[in-house]
Amino acid sequence: MINLFNTQIESLSVHRVGNKSRSEAIFLSEQQYSPSDEIAPLLKEYFFKPFRDKEENYFQFAHDVHLDYHDMYNFATEIFTDPSKTHEVSKKITKHLFEQSNHPHIKNGEVYVAYLTHLTIDNNPVDAIGIFKSEIKTDFLQFDEKGDNLEVMLQQGINLNKLDKGCLIFNFKKEEGYKILTIDHNRYDARYWLEHFLSVDAFQDENFMTKKYMKFVQDFAKDVVLPAEDKKEEVMFMNRAVNHFAKNDTFEETAFMNDVIDNPDIASEFKNYKVEKAPKYSIEDVTTFPIANAAVSDARKKIKNVINLDTNIQIKLDFINPESAEKFVEKGWDEEKQMYYYLVYFNKEQKS
Repeated sequence: MINLFNTQIESLSVHRVGNKSRSEAIFLSEQQYSPSDEIAPLLKEYFFKPFRDKEENYFQFAHDVHLDYHDMYNFATEIFTDPSKTHEVSKKITKHLFEQSNHPHIKNGEVYVAYLTHLTIDNNPVDAIGIFKSEIKTDFLQFDEKGDNLEVMLQQGINLNKLDKGCLIFNFKKEEGYKILTIDHNRYDARYWLEHFLSVDAFQDENFMTKKYMKFVQDFAKDVVLPAEDKKEEVMFMNRAVNHFAKNDTFEETAFMNDVIDNPDIASEFKNYKVEKAPKYSIEDVTTFPIANAAVSDARKKIKNVINLDTNIQIKLDFINPESAEKFVEKGWDEEKQMYYYLVYFNKEQKS
């Protein structure tokens, strides 16, 4: 988890990159930018708001040989070692971004490189480097009094409500390639920012592992449990799975299977499914890991606990009290109507 509430912009450099394939220029400012008291809070909100609203999927710098050969990793290390060099290194970062701007769809824009202090990540106070890019220009009207008339002028500028691209490089987990958050709202070339410029892989911490394994379990429920059983059993299987993650600090695969899977045939299918599908979720050799509670909470919100019937009726099962579905909901087959049915027991209707 990150906290940007007290974050300060200690230094800020602003440059501009064009599209190299269209022979557009690069502009590097000689001096760092000092925002006024009026502009500074607007820039902070412009830079940080997308990260406060974003699900925290972390990345890390990665290189096939060694991080010593990774340009952005070395630039970040140079700044963290001596923050007074931020402006000079910001020019190197902007040049590096310009070199990746070869695809004809890549838009020109302003590049902001900031040195940030008073952040916290995973309850650790750290500094960070912010790299942001604005691309899309918005039309707006400007007004000016000319004698007895009010003149209307059309101008273009940056919409401060939407940052196009950005990343936060935290001075944390350096040996693993730093911990990084990134956004890209204009995905006209998905590889440009994430792969070519930053060159990152997913940061495989407990948050990553919890999300990946829970997604694997959810797909198993959909692909195996649902066809073998029914929608009710799929929902109840996922309920048991989420509750297992919620009540444990550490995931252990054998304990998970014993707690969640009560059908030996389904247990066998689970093992086969993992062998076949594990590479898709990056969990090939994973049998134990620390559980991230925030990831469990996020997953619970996304899991559907509703049975949709073709008769335009919905049955919502309660994840808080799963024993109710086990005790009071039965599925059967009506020979006369040649239709399935759900039988629901209750004492009285609750007032909504």
